[in-house]
Amino acid sequence: MNSLVPLPVVLPLLVTGLKLAIGARLHRFQRLISVVVLTAVLVLSVILMVEADRTGPLVVHLGDFAPPLGVTLVADRLAGLMLTVSSAVTLLVLVYSLGQGMADRDDESPLGVFHPAYLVLVAGVSCTFLAGDLVNLYVGFEIMLVASYVLLTIGGTEPRVRAGATYVIISLFSSMLFLVAIAMTYAACGTVNFGQLAVRLQDIPLGARTLLEAMLLTVFSIKAAVFPLSAWLPDSYPTTPAPVTAVFAGLLTKVGVYSMLRTQTLLFPGHRLGDLLLLAALASMVVGVLGAVAQTDLKRVLSFTLISHIGYMVFGIGLATRAGLGGAIVYVAHHITVVTTLFLVAGLIERRGGTTELTRLGGLARSAPLLAVLFFVPAMNLAGIPPLSGFLGKLELLRAGAQQGGGWAWTLVGASVLTSLLTLYVMAKVWNLAFWRAAPPGQLAEGAVLEESENDDEGDDETTRPEPAGRAAPATLSGRAVTKTTSRLPPTMTLATAAAVALGLSYTVLGGPLTSFTDRSAGELLARTPYIEAVLHR
Repeated sequence: MNSLVPLPVVLPLLVTGLKLAIGARLHRFQRLISVVVLTAVLVLSVILMVEADRTGPLVVHLGDFAPPLGVTLVADRLAGLMLTVSSAVTLLVLVYSLGQGMADRDDESPLGVFHPAYLVLVAGVSCTFLAGDLVNLYVGFEIMLVASYVLLTIGGTEPRVRAGATYVIISLFSSMLFLVAIAMTYAACGTVNFGQLAVRLQDIPLGARTLLEAMLLTVFSIKAAVFPLSAWLPDSYPTTPAPVTAVFAGLLTKVGVYSMLRTQTLLFPGHRLGDLLLLAALASMVVGVLGAVAQTDLKRVLSFTLISHIGYMVFGIGLATRAGLGGAIVYVAHHITVVTTLFLVAGLIERRGGTTELTRLGGLARSAPLLAVLFFVPAMNLAGIPPLSGFLGKLELLRAGAQQGGGWAWTLVGASVLTSLLTLYVMAKVWNLAFWRAAPPGQLAEGAVLEESENDDEGDDETTRPEPAGRAAPATLSGRAVTKTTSRLPPTMTLATAAAVALGLSYTVLGGPLTSFTDRSAGELLARTPYIEAVLHR
């Protein structure tokens, strides 16, 4: 069973090489192998999760080199759950992107650029979740960075290149800081393997250990968009096509949260920087949700709520208790799915209404009732309405905060409730503006097409070439500024979105087994011994 551990990383990379060798030919075959490989990754992830829960962490030392030599991959309960959720989400987003490519007649760009970069991104995410040492964790981040820049700038439009440049600069800075932290860790302990570090870090001076912890937390906070290191996110995500934005918002920030969970529990047990994490959680919740309240573009609203809800996860990590960590893990799995779904819905709204600017939308509940349902369910889930999984995750965190007690814990409990109420207000505002009220006079008629004229310098009449009011112009995967508003949404895109909604609802149906699993995961993280013994063969 251990031999299966590397496959979620290796399979997407192998298929990427095959796709690049095929080039722009055999479109249907390329679509098929993309879906097949991500389905295989999902099946493998479920097998690893179940086996890790049954027998303990699964470990493979590539090349049969024991630590500190070689590369170690580890699949424990936490890694298995993250792999399963991320694999399910990336598969649904891939199907959505296939539907968008066919709807926009973008045959060459999605197959020639988007899909190879997307598969590399999936491999990087899997590598990060399975990493058993700091260097391999760094490699996973860099794989994601390379793929992310391609996906952010796909189509080569000016807003995308600008947003991609900002993202890369921030990511390179965090990578440089990560390399310095790795070098310092190796100098202090003589290894970067997680199993060995868990033992050796306890023998170095407290000041040096705290410095290493602070540096790694800074790196992962940038990746996770924890306030005040989150300013890059709202301007980077809304410029990209819906599939890219969905997978970025759903997964990439959670990779940072996962890394915080892994290192704080395994390498730095105790509560030295707990108050600092709770302060960051509080700031992320409040600043993020207030930013969402002030926005009128749906993509930017969702981007700010993303920052806000990262605070819930950091809250659980900062508590450093079994209940807190269990609640954080539940919320990570919930948020990956729900926020991905909402960005997919935003893509459908953009296609149906011609924009994601809320002041230009209206009447969608009557003209597109299915779209209204697809938005309403995950929106209420994000707001934490009982008995949905968002409520379950928040309830676990509130209970953990109440059990912990103390000024910081009770402050975060109050902030969590306030943030949840403001999130509900924001989602209600989106519903009222885009769906419930009558269509405004400026809304495009059905069948209208937004597109960029080839004679922009000559000046066209705005009545014949309307411009979207949102900050990010509607665009296809290839970068053409074309959005069709039709009475019938593309079926493949709609089906993928509906499946994502159903996946989010399944966490509610399976709430009991899910919370039991995450509780066992939290217990395993705090115990540390199963992970260390599995890696070091003790």
